[in-house]
Order: sequence, then structure tokens, then C-alpha cells
Amino acid sequence: MDLERELLKGNTPTLVLAVLREGPLHGYAIAREIERRSDQALRCKEGTLYPALHALEREGLIEGEWREENGRERKVYLLTPAGHAALVNRTQLWARFSTAIERVIGPEPDVLVERPGPRLSPGSRPEPAV
Repeated sequence: MDLERELLKGNTPTLVLAVLREGPLHGYAIAREIERRSDQALRCKEGTLYPALHALEREGLIEGEWREENGRERKVYLLTPAGHAALVNRTQLWARFSTAIERVIGPEPDVLVERPGPRLSPGSRPEPAV
């Protein structure tokens, strides 16, 4: 679904910071960890992950360094102090945002609740409460 892809794309930097809080990882391992932690609900593809990694690196929130792992060179990313601070800020922002969204859509968006009150025809206006 395009909406899901856009939601993931917009939140990938925060997810990456959260995963790297536990320690350094290479890109593929970051993607798999996001998938594991989300019970496979969030599929992190290269076209979303690597632009986010590069942007976070440019912003100084993560650092990448080349390491040899199992005879293979891999770029491993680690969180910087600025990245830790950004994660705290993004986590607080997410909590406020998700609470606000929850207040609007309610806890069970799949269940439509019939609201009491008069039914209005198109173009009509409700009478003011007395």
C-alpha cells in the first residue's frame, strides 16, 4: 500500500536511531532488526533505508565506519551523542503525535460507532443546542 510505504519512509530515520541505540550495525542488519522488532509489519527496503542512513550521517546523528566482518568489508553505523539526543527528541515528538492521532481516530478504527442524534440531510445544518 502506498500510504504504508510513505509512513515508513517518513519514520525510517527514527527507527534507525532506535535500532542503533543498542549498538553498531551494518545496513542489512538494521533493516532486519526493524522487521524483527515490528513482527515483520515494517519491511525496510534498500530504497528507503540507505537514503535515510546517508541523511542521518550528513546530519551528524550517526557515523559510518568500514569494518571487516567474516572476511567481508561492511559499513557499520553507530549512534553519535547528537544522535542520542535526536532520538530522545523524536521519541517525545512521536508520543505526542501518536496520542493526538489516537484521540482523533479512537482506539478501534475498524469499528464504526453509530452516534446518537438527528440525521442530517445533505446541506442541512444542526439546530443550536439550548
